[in-house]
Amino acid sequence: MFSKVRFKIMITLFIVASFAANAQKADLTKYVDPLIGSEGHGHVFVGANVPSGAVQLGPSNIIRGWDKFGGWDWCSGYNYVSKEILGFTHTHLSGTGIGDLNDILILPANGKTALKHMNFGDENSGYGSFFSHKNEIAQPGYYKVLLDKYHITAELTATERVGFHQYTFPPTSGAHILLDLGFGMGWDGPVETYLHKINDSTFLGYRFSTGWANDQRIYFAMLLSQPIERVVMYDTTTAVSNSIARGKEIKACFFFDAVKNPVIKIKVGLSPVSSENALANINTEIPHWNFTQTVKEANAKWNATLGKIKIDAGDHIKKIFYTALYHTSFAPAIFNDHDGSYWGADKKNYTSPGFTNYTVLSLWDTYRGLHPLRTIIEPGKVNDYVQTMLAIYKQQGRLPVWHLQGNETNTMIGYPAVPVIVDAYLKGFRDYDTELAFEAVKQSAMQQTNGLNYVQKLQPIAADSVPESVAKAQEYAISDWCIAQMAKAMGKKNDFYYFSRRAKEYKQYFDSATQYMRGRMADGSWRTPFNPFSAEHRANDYCEGNSWQYTWLVPQDVEGLISLFGGDAPFVKKLDSLFIVPSTLPGNTSPDISGMIGQYAHGNEPDHHIAYLYPFAGQPWKTASLIRKITDTFYTAKPDGLTGNDDVGEMSAWYVFSSLGFYPVNPANGIYVFGSPLVNSASIDIPGNRHFNIVVKGNKKGNIFIQRMTLNGTPYTHAYLQHTTIMAGGELVIYLGDEPSAWGTLPGDRPYSEK
Repeated sequence: MFSKVRFKIMITLFIVASFAANAQKADLTKYVDPLIGSEGHGHVFVGANVPSGAVQLGPSNIIRGWDKFGGWDWCSGYNYVSKEILGFTHTHLSGTGIGDLNDILILPANGKTALKHMNFGDENSGYGSFFSHKNEIAQPGYYKVLLDKYHITAELTATERVGFHQYTFPPTSGAHILLDLGFGMGWDGPVETYLHKINDSTFLGYRFSTGWANDQRIYFAMLLSQPIERVVMYDTTTAVSNSIARGKEIKACFFFDAVKNPVIKIKVGLSPVSSENALANINTEIPHWNFTQTVKEANAKWNATLGKIKIDAGDHIKKIFYTALYHTSFAPAIFNDHDGSYWGADKKNYTSPGFTNYTVLSLWDTYRGLHPLRTIIEPGKVNDYVQTMLAIYKQQGRLPVWHLQGNETNTMIGYPAVPVIVDAYLKGFRDYDTELAFEAVKQSAMQQTNGLNYVQKLQPIAADSVPESVAKAQEYAISDWCIAQMAKAMGKKNDFYYFSRRAKEYKQYFDSATQYMRGRMADGSWRTPFNPFSAEHRANDYCEGNSWQYTWLVPQDVEGLISLFGGDAPFVKKLDSLFIVPSTLPGNTSPDISGMIGQYAHGNEPDHHIAYLYPFAGQPWKTASLIRKITDTFYTAKPDGLTGNDDVGEMSAWYVFSSLGFYPVNPANGIYVFGSPLVNSASIDIPGNRHFNIVVKGNKKGNIFIQRMTLNGTPYTHAYLQHTTIMAGGELVIYLGDEPSAWGTLPGDRPYSEK
């Protein structure tokens, strides 16, 4: 016979279980607006994809004029201000500052066939159509739009390697599907394209091109849901054989009876290896023609990813937060087939590599926040990221810098793969050859390029010989600190001592008289004249920035930087001035420097840690004020809601971290510095069916300052949080108030660079 106590316990357990089940079923995708960041400089991808998918299937617009960085804002292929859609392409970049991809254009059309795309403002001049945002729906894993010119409803969804189209035509003659393998948005150009008709509903082909990725090779298979009546293939505009066509710009028109069957579906599988593998990818991932089912599966994948962090906050915060989390999940992107095979950096095909191979490695951007975020919410992918980078190291002789579709683009500075690998190693991710990993990171630092010959001799890089000398030296110092820590953990004492010295080399660029990081000439003198506001390209010692910004790029040794200024008080005084001096940048023409608060530029990644430096000097409340100002000002729920390039999710990763209340100033020391949480609560999924819960008390308007904390019921006074604490699970309670407090100010409670 049940007692009343046992009965109450059972009821309580039932309620808890029901709540947990409902929480798991919650549709978090409803808070995502993929159009946020699609206007202005955000450059985000808009269309259908799944987390880390090789396929990003979405619309491509006409690029506006290239003057004054106009064309720059179409790096993803789409910008919210556009009024036309030329077609739907299967690969896109998101948030980058350089454009590429937009491969394999498909456009449903009717009437007279057109083989060249329309001119700006004149949809009758070629293929493509005007559209209205009123008739556009963008959701995670699904995109829908009405093409006004053709009166065709286009719907898109995707799996990891397959794009799935569904087009609903009006009952009209001349219905056809246009395939343009020459289309490339102007960012890249086709070198060779190929199309082979297997039967009246199956086509295989490839597109080889050169652009940012200078040797891009993409193979595809295309299946149509109904037999076509005829196909006409073209080399540019000249009709060729109806079964096989090879040329620089192969195009094809597939005609069918839209009166008899107005709905046509198309599956396009991609492969970096072969069109046969692309067909196998379709048969593996979408063996059916149920479009609605694929949309539901894509939605479920996005909910699983978004559900790694469940927050309670107002709908406005939820919308920005989950859209940011969504944007962090596009890349690194899968670059292999369903059987694991991929195309390597050495132009060879690899089968059964034993890991998932990735591409779109925007490492100069993503080592700072996105990759540390991955170690928390996507730990299952971290070893594969490292395996990918080590495979690239073996294939091209050095670690990737900015890898795209099997190509090294050499974009940006430093050796930014190093912090990602070291952070993974120090956090316990070691399912790879760790000795090879150390060999690779050390080799990065011992190259004879871009001023490293000076660094290896512990000399300042000569600004009159090496462009961007200060920025390069500071990036090198960050990575050298990482190498030193890995060497220390592996018992390599000589390497630890050597790279620890190199990690301090940033000090040679600090001019105590002016209190700025400055360029040093070959004779040891400072570069003159000197203007800390200037970011002129013709004599620039910095990279996408100026001395005001780069003076703070020392996340690996904040204590050392404080010492250079002469202690906490002068350090804070100088840091205060960064946020209040004029924002004007004489001579600067780079839109990368955006999101200005004084000379702080939130639109570019080297600044992202700066607001979190105050706790190192015992003033965490100043960080709290700035974080709220940045989140309130530079992240909105509008199409222009990102102040700068999202850079493959790095801008979004900053917001995700900052919403939770902390950020990794040092990208590889395993601690996160507190700011001011935006959420009322958050629950982070931890492997082993555990959770790290954050509860914020008193989170209301005006209450932005941390008063105190408890961790698992015990007072917690540190102004930082360790990675191991998060991964152990538990509950952190943060109490906010409207006035600064003494919390986190004692020397023993301040964040640290190294212990």
